[in-house]
Amino acid sequence: MTNRPDRSGSRIDHLNVAVPDLAAAVAFYEPTLASIGITKMLVIPADPATDFSAMTGFGLADVKPYFWLVDEGTVGSNMHLAFTVETREEVATFYAAALAAGAEPLIAPAVHPEYHDDYYGGFVRDPHGINLEAVCHHPAGD
Repeated sequence: MTNRPDRSGSRIDHLNVAVPDLAAAVAFYEPTLASIGITKMLVIPADPATDFSAMTGFGLADVKPYFWLVDEGTVGSNMHLAFTVETREEVATFYAAALAAGAEPLIAPAVHPEYHDDYYGGFVRDPHGINLEAVCHHPAGD
């Protein structure tokens, strides 16, 4: 039996997000996601022969890309994307990195008891209008 990485958690295997400008999106997401350990893993060029758009995949090192940016698309309305992190400090780090990369602040990192007692999230709007969040579900100090 081979030793396989743990891919448990969300039932979503991967998510493609269409953006109108892939280069601009990658320039924003690469430093923002790196702040919470998510890195650019795979770049797929466009293939005009098959009408396949260019894509860039992000994920955790040595696992697989699960968040994809797809070029020449239209961002959906009311789109929200949340990345789970292990600590509240990572929420603050993500929030600061996103702002430094050009995000618009929406909601500074804070507890949101309307979701549950330990829900700690920080929200920004990315350069393409996506409501982006880092969230920790653990109590302070855990």
